[in-house]
Amino acid sequence: MKLLSKNNLIILFFFGFSITNQVRSQFAPGAGFQGTTAIHMDSSIFLNWAKDCSVFLGPENIQNSSSPIVSSGNSTMAIGMPGNGVVSLGDGGYAILTFERPIRNGSGWDFAIFENSFSNTFLELGLVQVSSDGSNYFQFESTSLTQDTLQIDAFGSINPEMINNLAGKYRATFGTPFDLEELAFEQGLDINNITHIKIIDVIGSIDPIIGTHDQFGNVINDPFPTPFPSSGFDLDAIGVIHEQPLSLINNNYVNNIDNLMIKNGIISYNLNSTLVEKINYSIIDLSGKKIYENKTILMHGINSLKINMSNLKKGIYILKVSSKNISLSKKFFFKIK
Repeated sequence: MKLLSKNNLIILFFFGFSITNQVRSQFAPGAGFQGTTAIHMDSSIFLNWAKDCSVFLGPENIQNSSSPIVSSGNSTMAIGMPGNGVVSLGDGGYAILTFERPIRNGSGWDFAIFENSFSNTFLELGLVQVSSDGSNYFQFESTSLTQDTLQIDAFGSINPEMINNLAGKYRATFGTPFDLEELAFEQGLDINNITHIKIIDVIGSIDPIIGTHDQFGNVINDPFPTPFPSSGFDLDAIGVIHEQPLSLINNNYVNNIDNLMIKNGIISYNLNSTLVEKINYSIIDLSGKKIYENKTILMHGINSLKINMSNLKKGIYILKVSSKNISLSKKFFFKIK
């Protein structure tokens, strides 16, 4: 049998340490730590807050068929800035919030959700869905790397570095941010015209029959059961980072890339506008590399735009259109026909 040299052992040790460390520190840390994505409620990036909220409450303990419905707080407490109290959703309960202006996809984070946890590790989590028509909802892909062999009890802890795209990741007064660009592929969703946000309480049981699962089918382990009137996700507020300018709403600006077609290497699409303004448009590959960039002036009415990309390789790309008033994107599959 061949023995490992001292140098090989050292390499294996550091390799193993590196892998373990990556698993241990997969996502952003808690509020107040370097690398966190938490956004404080007083940040100047917040332009607006939810104006209306409807709640559909769940039981205190879904395992108990005679469990009462949660009763802590009411829907008005989730309107406006954090600090007006919270509404508890109960096991599997959910809230739907609407806004003064549609939320749009901008550069970076587009909105943030606030919960009322008292620490960086006592976390009650929620799934997040958005809609541009109030009927069809699309969910952010969440991840939970928390162990699922030992149930976290009612006052147990979660390492925030083990979860991603789950509301409630951060303690009170710090919002968990979301980027609409992640949903750009979804057919039937206009990521520049988000009118509704739904937050669904995670049922934190590790029982796969009743527990909530992440995008990979893992059960999401969070404090359970919590048989109290304040059971489940405690919704405090939703802060808006990017919203449609009032001028676009008042002028019924149609902020969408319509009728995108590809023929003989020519990409054509329409923009319908009631404004006259200069826009930038570009094509970006999935690695973020800018393949093409140009400028033009939008006129009043339907603008038919064309880009000659006959030398572009077959693949998936993103068309981006932006100005001081709009930020639009549309993913498409390109091949020469």
